[in-house]
Amino acid sequence: MSSDNRTNLLLAAQRRADDTRERARAALRHLDRGGLPVTFVTVAKAAAVSRALLYRDPDLRAEIERLRTTDRNVIALLPARQRASDASRRQRLEDLHDEVRRLRTDNQELRARLAILLGEQRAATAQPRKRNRQTGPCS
Repeated sequence: MSSDNRTNLLLAAQRRADDTRERARAALRHLDRGGLPVTFVTVAKAAAVSRALLYRDPDLRAEIERLRTTDRNVIALLPARQRASDASRRQRLEDLHDEVRRLRTDNQELRARLAILLGEQRAATAQPRKRNRQTGPCS
């Protein structure tokens, strides 16, 4: 075998290995975005690669284990693009607290205005009382 042929064979093997790993990464992204279960079996099947490759590759293995340990019941199988980050949730919660404070203030102001208006309406429609002029012991 000539050295040129050996070099080409090594390059071809490297390309196949890179292609295989890229298929596995693409399958991981697809499963995660689709909210599908991420396991070694499902990734291997979706990428048409061996499970042994997934276990041997430290990056792929770590990513599968990370996604696999995510509590899927809590997430309710939402696709990745629909899941809120912790920072996003915190910001949303702060916004909601601000809105509740604003609405409480508005509510208090409206109640005060309503009380004043009802008092004015009652005073305007009230009939004057007739005074009973009786002569008493002090008059």
